[in-house]
Amino acid sequence: MLGDNKLFDKEAFKKALSDNVKVLFRKTIKEADEQQIFQAVCYTVKDEIVEKWMETQRVYDKEDPKTVYYLSMEFLMGRALGNNLINLCHYDEVKKALKELDIDINLVEDQEPDAALGNGGLGRLAACFLDSLATLGYSSYGCGIRYKYGMFKQKIKDGYQLEIPDDWLREGNPFELRRREYKKEVKFGGYVKVETDPSGRNHFIQEGYQSVMAVPYDMPIVGYGNGIVNTLRIWDAEPVECFQLDSFDKGDYKKAVEQDNLARNIVEVLYPNDNHYAGKELRLKQQYFFISASVQEAVEKYMRKHNDIRKFAEKNIFQLNDTHPTVAIPELMRILMDEHGLSWDEAWNVTTHTCAYTNHTIMSEALEKWPIELFSRLLPRVYQIVEEINRRFCEEIGRRYPGDNEKIRKMAIIYDGQIRMAYLAICAGFSVNGVARLHTEILKNQELKDFYEMMPEKFNNKTNGITQRRFLLHANPQLAKWVTSHIGPDWITDLSKIKGIEVYADDKKAQSEFMNIKFKNKERLAKYILEHNGIEVNPRSIFDVQVKRLHEYKRQLLNILHVMYLYNKIKEHPEMDFYPRTFIFGAKAAAGYKTAKLTIKLINSVADVINNDASIDGKIKVVFIEDYKVSNAEIIFAAADVSEQISTASKEASGTGNMKFMLNGALTIGTMDGANVEMAEEVGEENMFIFGLRANEVIDFENNGGYSPMDIFNNDQDIRNVLMQLINGFYAQNDPELFRDLYNSLLNTQSTSRADRYFILKDFRAYAEAQEKVGKLYKDEKEWARKAILNTAAAGKFSSDRTIQEYVDEIWHLDHVTIKKKSSFRR
Repeated sequence: MLGDNKLFDKEAFKKALSDNVKVLFRKTIKEADEQQIFQAVCYTVKDEIVEKWMETQRVYDKEDPKTVYYLSMEFLMGRALGNNLINLCHYDEVKKALKELDIDINLVEDQEPDAALGNGGLGRLAACFLDSLATLGYSSYGCGIRYKYGMFKQKIKDGYQLEIPDDWLREGNPFELRRREYKKEVKFGGYVKVETDPSGRNHFIQEGYQSVMAVPYDMPIVGYGNGIVNTLRIWDAEPVECFQLDSFDKGDYKKAVEQDNLARNIVEVLYPNDNHYAGKELRLKQQYFFISASVQEAVEKYMRKHNDIRKFAEKNIFQLNDTHPTVAIPELMRILMDEHGLSWDEAWNVTTHTCAYTNHTIMSEALEKWPIELFSRLLPRVYQIVEEINRRFCEEIGRRYPGDNEKIRKMAIIYDGQIRMAYLAICAGFSVNGVARLHTEILKNQELKDFYEMMPEKFNNKTNGITQRRFLLHANPQLAKWVTSHIGPDWITDLSKIKGIEVYADDKKAQSEFMNIKFKNKERLAKYILEHNGIEVNPRSIFDVQVKRLHEYKRQLLNILHVMYLYNKIKEHPEMDFYPRTFIFGAKAAAGYKTAKLTIKLINSVADVINNDASIDGKIKVVFIEDYKVSNAEIIFAAADVSEQISTASKEASGTGNMKFMLNGALTIGTMDGANVEMAEEVGEENMFIFGLRANEVIDFENNGGYSPMDIFNNDQDIRNVLMQLINGFYAQNDPELFRDLYNSLLNTQSTSRADRYFILKDFRAYAEAQEKVGKLYKDEKEWARKAILNTAAAGKFSSDRTIQEYVDEIWHLDHVTIKKKSSFRR
């Protein structure tokens, strides 16, 4: 299934593996442990990848294609070995070669930690995009930070989330290459001195600064079966002067390692807690650190082959993945003016044809802002440039809307002592895109309405997608094999072809095969849950799954309140007809997000009560998957029967987990939010469980009022019982007040914020009714199987290949590159 076996020399691979074990560890294959075997397999595969990597670079150097730099604070890559073998088209061949050596490829893959370079959907989207760019044959770099410990490794202790360092680099990263020849100095603080040359031109010089060296580590991004290997470049920070011996000798031990500490702090963790000033400062340092290094290198790379910096935009695109990389705009201006001598207008022309912005959030509070005092102190020259951009932009607003000071208040980049980074990105970017059609329309008509009215030509939609190669071909090999056996392998690089299985939706044999594959995947997940949670779950129960970043708008609270409601019903009516359910949660809460962390505790407290109640005879089980990440997500997506996509309508920009579940044959229970809307169009609402307020209704309540959760509390006995269990000790006997804050958030008791901000109680009954429909339909095995097949068949639109091709056609205008295939693992 995975490519041309004639290009793979099995004996050469086995010999190379044996040689690597010997060279790396002074052992034979039989003597090596599992981690050593993993390392040796990676280095063996890496040898092949590097050949293709070098050939790709030679072709790029010759053809000089336009390149997109995808700038992102996070890249949630997942494990590399399996994905690289899939895209080399040699997974099955390597699996067989290892089996001949009595090595199980699954055990080898399990030795690899997930690369801790991202956290949520933003980072996973970036990873899918890099895979698609390489597979489609487009020159690209992903640019980010080489975090030492990621965001955190999640441990659950006594039901609470604990954050511990994710030491993913402890054994090294065998696929990365350190590229010290491309190191860059990044400067912080100090002041700007202005010198005027004889021609009257001002030169801006930063002095009195601290600096660190940004050193790139390159990771290969292998295209599927096309010989192309692109690059993820992640920057590590090193001190300019590693150890100040003179300070140490004078007894100033703190100063002796000052630069080392500055560098170390920048790259230690993703999204440090910014509930305090030091955390905010560190976040801004991180953003400028990787952006300055990436922009410096992009400009230098261009100038190594070209002599006119004014034409930079003809060969380069900077795609800003949300607001975090927006500082690329003034940084590019700084380099063009201060280091290459361009005038303001020349530099602005280059910058505004180079930078494009993707917005990932509808939530206005999530649009990044920086205090002027912090920004100007840390980045003095960059701040000067931002200030000038703002001055000119406000003048432009004034010309467009004479005398309308309200427009300036709403649109100025700098206002009320803050720099509004999204507004900077819109002002300077030549493209502004949302990530689902509904999201883009809300941006245009609500959150960014003033900008859309002033510059409508910039706004466009690019609905997100996922790579089918990781989330079906690798994550669900049995289903992938089944699909290929029915329609051939073209879906691997053209997911629209998967619609071909639609004709089998009513075929009884196909239904049986499809659901048998699902059952085996459920058995695999049940085994994982038993090993990691100590909970025995029934794979014949409905696996109802909600796995995603924990945020109030994603409404994990609605889900667990409904579980509490069902439990009450079963206790009151033990004889009731109820198909067994396993409710599976997985989520990380930001370290400083108290409400989210309390929700995790509630889920685990509910699980403790329900899972240990023998009287309900296992009708409900509740599982919280610890440390949700890409590698266990692959197991979960393949096993899910029901996909929970229940965000408050109008709040989820797109979602991509919804697409992964759909591709693997889960049925969605969800609101008409984000990409759910487009999924419903593709598969039909009758093949989903849609419920709840629509986006326009939510927005109307938010703008005009008219919703009282207390009315629901007073008039609905079932809901009142559930909410009272939050504060009467039912799920926290030793501390009845433990969940008081969750109770208050729903009813506004002793709270200054709006009651039930995310309409949990308003949607509760509609959600419960939709869940009843789930239970009834699941009993009809044939009809469930038919709908499951139709969901997989309708997932074609949601490939990141399609999304990337739209970016290429409508925003980036990249050049397609082809590379000749060569044999693998040559003797």
